[in-house]
Amino acid sequence: MNRTPASSAPERDVEATDKTGMPGDSGASLSHSLKQRHLSMIALGGVIGAGLFVSSGLGIAAAGPSIVLAYALSGLLVMLVMRMLGEMSAANPASGSFSVYAERALGPWAGFTAGWMYWTLLTFAVGVEGLGAAGIMTGWFPETESWMWVLIFMIVFLGSNLASVKNFGEFEFWFAALKVGAIGLFLVLGLLAIFGVLPGTDAPGTDNLTGHGGFMPNGVDGLVVGLVASVIAYGGLETVTIAAAESENPVKGVANAVRTAMWRIALFYIGSMLIIVMLIPWNDPKVVGDGPYVSVLNHLDIPAAGEIMNVVVLVALLSAMNANIYGSSRMAYSLVARGQGPAFLGKVSGGVPRLAVAASCLFGFITVLLNYWSPDKVFVWVANMIGAVVLVVWGFIAVSQLQMRRRLERESPEKLVVRMWAFPYLTWVALAGVLAFLALMARQEGTREQLYYTGGLTVVLAVLGIVRQKAAERKQAAELTR
Repeated sequence: MNRTPASSAPERDVEATDKTGMPGDSGASLSHSLKQRHLSMIALGGVIGAGLFVSSGLGIAAAGPSIVLAYALSGLLVMLVMRMLGEMSAANPASGSFSVYAERALGPWAGFTAGWMYWTLLTFAVGVEGLGAAGIMTGWFPETESWMWVLIFMIVFLGSNLASVKNFGEFEFWFAALKVGAIGLFLVLGLLAIFGVLPGTDAPGTDNLTGHGGFMPNGVDGLVVGLVASVIAYGGLETVTIAAAESENPVKGVANAVRTAMWRIALFYIGSMLIIVMLIPWNDPKVVGDGPYVSVLNHLDIPAAGEIMNVVVLVALLSAMNANIYGSSRMAYSLVARGQGPAFLGKVSGGVPRLAVAASCLFGFITVLLNYWSPDKVFVWVANMIGAVVLVVWGFIAVSQLQMRRRLERESPEKLVVRMWAFPYLTWVALAGVLAFLALMARQEGTREQLYYTGGLTVVLAVLGIVRQKAAERKQAAELTR
């Protein structure tokens, strides 16, 4: 196991003990064997999954061609959020990422709330990725049940995440590379078809953009559903700042990964949506049934391309599932190391917090039962709730960066390797964007219920965090008076 280099010691000290000095990891530490190439692909691997390949079909069916606008708007927001997160992470790499920064900026209650919210988000995402992958498997093996496949996937990835982090990084590198290559090829074929230079195709022009009800066929309500789908798709990009704490050079690694991931994600997502809605009618039932990517390739009549894409989609879903188990387990480890969770989850063996990994797989197993009881409703319900949790987490990131940036400029300006653009104005714009997205979800009947559940979870965690913080302060005050 590679030991923590001296350069990262300050960050480890912050996370290894809570305010009372209690060890959070029984003296062991996380491995630091991830390389820059691993970080770059983890940044992409965590988000290229069900959100892009599955939920995007639901978004297109609701928003029509305006799904491009939805992805562009949420893409601008996520670029601002990632820039803020990149600034804080490059200055102070931590496996708890924004949870640590929220604690430093706003107090322990905020770190507790943001951290467990994100843990919930990633464990929910594990279930969504598993359900999407199971959908492909039941298509190939129609006599099987989807819950069986989810259970198999959970067992496999529980095992893979209990292994060393270096093996995880290598796994994600190659499978993320496959996903990136496949989407790149899809974009090239799509552009050739749009311009009419692909053999056997005619240039579609703007018929599919303006026909079939127009650019926004279902009005603002449809656009709101598309916005939620796009937020779900972008959620998980934050995992790269968590993984950076286990890299050989955390500061350089997170700075480079954030810079490259932002424009790549924008190209893949917005570019893909534009190609899809230009080449096939948005209301084609196959967009949801077969998935938008497979539908386009089948429409272009490329031999076996649809089935090959199904394999790529399956790999993408399983890869994202694996990455989300990793991210959730490291967030749980960080929270426990700071005294914000049950101490037994902080046990580290072989550089891996194995009990945290097992706990983070729990919702995936619960998803097996939920999908067995209600296979037609679970995916949409969980997916919508993920979108609301993502927005709450982004709100914490924006507020934390407002506080942390001023502190860094005053105390350690040399740590500002990555700087938020036009601070503080664009930070306020991002925060306003988060609130606007939440307001849109509140006015939409299809997402309102999930927003209420997310709001309830946020309030419960915040109250619990405040109670814990007050109790710790009283204990500390009592010790000082002795």
